[in-house]
Amino acid sequence: MSGSMAALEGVRVADLNPLIAELAKVLPKDHKFTVHHLSTTPTATDHLCYPPASIPRPSGDTTTQSKERRPSKPLKTYCEKHFLTVSIGAGKEDTSDRQVLVLGLEIYIYSTSFSTIIFVSKADSTGYLNLLNLPKGTPSPIREVTTCFVAFLISNRSRPTKQLVVNLFARAQSQYLFPGSVKNNGKHVLDDRGLVKWWCRVLNTMFEGDDYSEIRKPWDGIHGYLVIPGLDDYETRASLPRTSLASTNWTLGDPLEIMSPYTKDSASFGRHIHLRSLIPTYPDDPKARFVEELEESTPHKVKLLRGWTSPKTLDQFWEMMAFRQECSSGRLTGFIWVVFEPQVTSKSPSPAISSAAVIPTPDTSFGVPRTNALTTLQPSQQEAASLVAPATSSTLVMRPKRRKRQSKKKGKKLSGRIIPRKPRFKTHYSVQFPKLVETPYYSWPENGRGQVVLNDNDYKRAVELLLHLEFGTLEQAIASTARWTKDVNMGKNWALEIVGQRAVLSPPTTSVDGSATNDLSAMVKRKRSVSEHASGGTTSSTPPVNTLSGGLIRKKAKLDTSSTADTSADNPGQDDSSVAESEPKVNVLEGGLVRKKPKAS
Repeated sequence: MSGSMAALEGVRVADLNPLIAELAKVLPKDHKFTVHHLSTTPTATDHLCYPPASIPRPSGDTTTQSKERRPSKPLKTYCEKHFLTVSIGAGKEDTSDRQVLVLGLEIYIYSTSFSTIIFVSKADSTGYLNLLNLPKGTPSPIREVTTCFVAFLISNRSRPTKQLVVNLFARAQSQYLFPGSVKNNGKHVLDDRGLVKWWCRVLNTMFEGDDYSEIRKPWDGIHGYLVIPGLDDYETRASLPRTSLASTNWTLGDPLEIMSPYTKDSASFGRHIHLRSLIPTYPDDPKARFVEELEESTPHKVKLLRGWTSPKTLDQFWEMMAFRQECSSGRLTGFIWVVFEPQVTSKSPSPAISSAAVIPTPDTSFGVPRTNALTTLQPSQQEAASLVAPATSSTLVMRPKRRKRQSKKKGKKLSGRIIPRKPRFKTHYSVQFPKLVETPYYSWPENGRGQVVLNDNDYKRAVELLLHLEFGTLEQAIASTARWTKDVNMGKNWALEIVGQRAVLSPPTTSVDGSATNDLSAMVKRKRSVSEHASGGTTSSTPPVNTLSGGLIRKKAKLDTSSTADTSADNPGQDDSSVAESEPKVNVLEGGLVRKKPKAS
C-alpha cells in the first residue's frame, strides 16, 4: 500500500512540475522520457566585467580636479546553475534500472541589478536516441528539448525593466559531458560550421516559432548577434537560418556595448568606456583566457587611465581573437547572443516634498544602503538640526571615544560527572535557502527550481561524478546512468516521467513492409510516345521502338569500286553498305592540305 501511495505522489509531483508540461508538448507522441533537473541556490560570485575607473570628483577647490583615477566598485553578481538530463528506456523492459542518458545540458544564470544573463555552458548527447526507432520526419528531440529548456528559464527568470541576454559560444568537440560516448557509432558529431548553424536555428525559434510566441510578449524587442572570428561578413552570413526574417532578426556583430551597465551611466564613468570593462568572462571561455593575459601584461595604473595597450576597439579585439588557439587550430568558434530588451515604462513624477527638513533613513538590507524612507522633522527639531549641521562639516574632526577595557570574568570551576556529547555526522549538509526570493540582484521563483536543489560544492561533485563515468557501450551507459542518478540524491528517487504529446505527421503513402515512402510519380510528367499520338493517347503494353526512316540512314562512301564489285559478285545477297564496312578505313589528305617542310638554306 505504501508503494502505491509513493507512486501516486510521484505522478502528482510530475504533473504539477511546469517543466514537465512544457517538455511534453514538444516530445514525440506516446514515447516515454525521464528527466532529472538539478539546480543550485543563487550564490554570490565574481563579477563578469572589470569595473572602470570612476570620474575623479572635485576637491575643496572646484576649479581643479584630482588626476588620480580609482577603480569603481564592481557590480554585485549572483550565479545560479542548472543541469538537465534526459534518459530513455534501453530495452523492452520498462524499468528504471534500464535507463540510459541521451542528453545533458548545463546552464548558468548570472544576475545583477542591471540585467540577467543566461549562459549555456555545455551541451552533449550520447547517441543512444536511436533506440526509440522514431519514424522518419520526426523533429529531433535533442533540439526540441534544448529550445524548450532555454525558453523555460527565460520565462521564469525574466524581471520587469531588466535586460535579459542568452549567450553561448559554439565550439565543436567529440564529447563534453559523457566520456567515451564518441565510441558509439550512433552519435552524430557535428563539425564546427554545422554546430554554429545548429545553435542559430535553436535560438531563431524564439523569433519565429509559434510555440514560443508567449515569450515575446513582455519584451520590447528581441535581436540576435553572431560573431565568428576569422570570417568575413559574407562567410558568417551563411551560418544564419535561411528564413525570410533572418536578415532583420540577426546582426553580424556583438552587443557588448548594449549589454554593459557602465555605458548607461556617463555621469559616473564618462562617455568612453575602456574595452576591458565591456567584455564579460565565463568559465572555460576562449575570450576569458585572452582577457586574463591582457590584464596580466598591462600595469594597473595604465589600465585605469588608458585601458589595454594593444586592442583599443571591439573590432581589433575580434581580429586578435582569430589568431588565438581556440579559433585558429583548424576549427571555427562562434559567439552567439540574443538580447531581450524590456519595455520602457514611463516614470511616475516624484511627490512634492514639503518645506520641512528631511533626513534619509538608511536601509541596510542586502548590504546596500537605500534612502527611500524619509523622516519628517518637527519645527522644533529643525532648529536643533540647523545648529548641529555646522559641527559635522569637514573642518572639524571628531575623535572616537576610547573604549574601556573589560575585565575578563573568571569562569566557574567545573566539577562533577563528565557527560559525553553525541557525535555529529557531517556527511550531508542541508541547503541554506536565501531568506528572500525577490531582490534587486536576482529572482528565484519556485517554478524555475530543479527537482533537487544543492549548494555549489555538492553541485560540483555531481558534475564531476558524471565526467568520471563511461558511456562507450550500451551496458556501460546503463550502469553509469544508474550510478549517477542514485548518488546525486543520496539514493532517493528524483526522476520526472514524461509522455510525449506532439503528433508526428504521417507521410502520404506507405510501402508493403510498413516503411514510409515518398511517391512522386504523380508529379512527374512523362513524354508521350509516337504510338500514343497515333492512337489518340492510348498506351500499349510493349515498350515503344524508335525506327529511323530510310532517308535518315547515311551510307559510307566506297573506297575501291573494283574490289567492291568482286566482293558483291561472290556474295550477291550482301548490301553495298556492308561491303564498305568490311573494308579498312584509309584517310587520304588532299594536295592542298599537305604542308611541306621548308628547305634549310
